[in-house]
Amino acid sequence: MLLAWSATAANVVPQKASPAAVQAWRDMRYGMFIHWGPVSLTEKEISWSRANSNPQCPNHGATPVAVYDHLYEQFNPTNFNAAEWVHTAQAAGMKYMVLTAKHCDGFLLWDSKVDDYNIMHTPFKRDVCAELSKAAHEAGMKIGWYYSPMDWRDPDCRTAKNAEFVKRMQAELTELLSNYGKIDVLWFDCDGRSAPWDQTNTYALVRRLQPDILIDERLDFGEQGGWNDGRIGPWADFHTPEQKIGGFDQRPWESCMTISHSGIWSWGGSHDGVKPFAQVLNMLIRCAGGDGNMLLDVGPKPTGDIAPEQTAILKEMGAWLAKYGTSIYGTRGGPFKPGKYGASTHKGNTLYLHVQHWPGETLTLPALPAHIVSSRELAGGRVTVKQTADSTEISRPAGDRQELDTVIALELDRPAGDIAPLDVRNPASHSLTAYKPATASNVFHNDATYAADKAFDDDDETRWATDNGTTNAWLAVDLGKPETVGRVQIEQAFPELKRVKKYAIEYWQNGTWQTAYQGENLGASLEATFPPVTAQRLRLNITEATEGPTIFEFKLFPPN
Repeated sequence: MLLAWSATAANVVPQKASPAAVQAWRDMRYGMFIHWGPVSLTEKEISWSRANSNPQCPNHGATPVAVYDHLYEQFNPTNFNAAEWVHTAQAAGMKYMVLTAKHCDGFLLWDSKVDDYNIMHTPFKRDVCAELSKAAHEAGMKIGWYYSPMDWRDPDCRTAKNAEFVKRMQAELTELLSNYGKIDVLWFDCDGRSAPWDQTNTYALVRRLQPDILIDERLDFGEQGGWNDGRIGPWADFHTPEQKIGGFDQRPWESCMTISHSGIWSWGGSHDGVKPFAQVLNMLIRCAGGDGNMLLDVGPKPTGDIAPEQTAILKEMGAWLAKYGTSIYGTRGGPFKPGKYGASTHKGNTLYLHVQHWPGETLTLPALPAHIVSSRELAGGRVTVKQTADSTEISRPAGDRQELDTVIALELDRPAGDIAPLDVRNPASHSLTAYKPATASNVFHNDATYAADKAFDDDDETRWATDNGTTNAWLAVDLGKPETVGRVQIEQAFPELKRVKKYAIEYWQNGTWQTAYQGENLGASLEATFPPVTAQRLRLNITEATEGPTIFEFKLFPPN
């Protein structure tokens, strides 16, 4: 329920961060998210791995409450070094850090006088928030807190005693925002259940304690809405797409993404692995090109250090940004919208093209309503640019292109920000399913906002969703004529909930559904190939699920 918007007191005027503070945050473009706590001892997901002790909360993890809630008694991260964490973030080219000071499991990483379930009652007995904020301030790094308004451990949360719980919640926020100097970001969260957090007074408290702080939009959202709807409330400052790159949007936004290979937020063990450098770099480029920020999550080990495989990727990112950061930091997205080719950013009269995919010898983009005065590739060398009334053509010899991203600077005769966004739509880059007629076995509340076609609209901001509790469902598409397919891409919403357990890609042949590909435990995204099949009707058949599956995009392509 969107309580903050319906219950704002008449005598309280909503306040946002100053335009200067918002602009400074957007200019940073890239930050570090940190999910950490006693749960790292288990190598399982933070909070969601805890068994349920409050029927008003959504977690149903495998770790018994009696075990999870006593992990703190063993938590002794003696290798924790706040200055080293800050140094790692800076080496990665990151400009700000956000720590999960309190996640949904209720454990506090600071010396709290409100709740004894905190870091000072572990064998470690050191205030992590104090040490990290001090190290960040000394190094010139911006610092923020993730704070979960819901507390799945607290028996009063969302009960008849919720008002008492909210008083404690506000007291905890007062500690976090009073005792650690300037705090730049406050990252609230939501869990898809009711949101009785006294939003008006909670927001007002935050603004009084930290006037220039940036606040995300999630405090406002509950069971009647979700942050992926893209709305930003009257007190909030930015939108937070989760585990996906936001669409081109000139409002402030930040995609929160994981470095973990499996998409886990907290430490998943050495067997978990990390996303490859190319994927992480692509995520940053797509965020900047869409005019948003990226908050990249790391999950430190229970010992307190960040795993070498994570720091290795972070160092690669830092090395790339040392060469090409001028095309990311302090830029705005566009004017060419992101597409199969890559993305673009701009600053002043300079337009930066991030060409990640060359369709051939020449990249053809829409015509620019400005004259290109000069062009250069940031790694060195010249490019050939041809402007016509209908297009902008970019050429560079194949041997001179960069493997992952050829960054080309175009100097214009006018500010690039004066040019309206240009839609780069190359039909050849779209899947065979794009904009095709779609049906589904179930749609959340029969709401057209979540209809089947939302998974085929080539828009990562929309999604097909099913009713809560749906354990199996199908999503079908009609290609209009028989097509040969051999590759699939699926983007799942809220992968941390692990909703899709078993699934198959099926095609209609001889009056029955035949299996082309099948899998288990669908993560944040799937990209797979399978033996080519020719069919007009295909579907994603989810045969086992929890919580009601929901899919951002279901794309099918011809064989490679």
